[in-house]
Amino acid sequence: MSTNIVWHQTSITKKDRRKRNGHHSAILWFTGLSGSGKSTIANAVSKKLFDLGIQNYVLDGDNIRHGLNKDLGFSVEDRTENIRRIGEVAKLFVDSGQFVLTAFISPFAQDRELVRNLVEKDEFIEIYVKCPLEECERRDPKGLYKKARNGEIRDFTGIDSPYEAPVSPELTLETHRYTIDECANQVLAYLRDRNFIKGEL
Repeated sequence: MSTNIVWHQTSITKKDRRKRNGHHSAILWFTGLSGSGKSTIANAVSKKLFDLGIQNYVLDGDNIRHGLNKDLGFSVEDRTENIRRIGEVAKLFVDSGQFVLTAFISPFAQDRELVRNLVEKDEFIEIYVKCPLEECERRDPKGLYKKARNGEIRDFTGIDSPYEAPVSPELTLETHRYTIDECANQVLAYLRDRNFIKGEL
């Protein structure tokens, strides 16, 4: 634990940045099984927000593990630390006045709740990317389910490690029923309904 440190107040506040940007800032937390479509939808939403002139950034699970979290494995403890670090980074983006879209399996409800508690009440939007395991396994875009079934990967979510689905997420996207574009539009509709963003594509 760090000692002898004091929080330094910045000269430009979150409120100032939101006013300059002309929109709210929040974490859009995409959670779901591997292959459910989290990253694809997050990037589709990001592009739509960008086209509206809305500041945003995507944090993707695999990309983060190439850098910030490359020292972590996939044990329960490491998964928790992975999400804790991402939560702290996401909080910085919210403070900067941007929307941050995070695409992580984040299988444990307690870890997602930890991130929710890092920010204010309207700054964490849990988006459950819901897709049956059978469909995710059929898609298997990275070939990971096949490896997990063959015993080449241990602690794989949905196979030999649990996934705790959100009980009351702010939004549920059923990617086995709707297209990527339809799911992305559902996210934008949610943000517009709450006056977090303005404008039409």
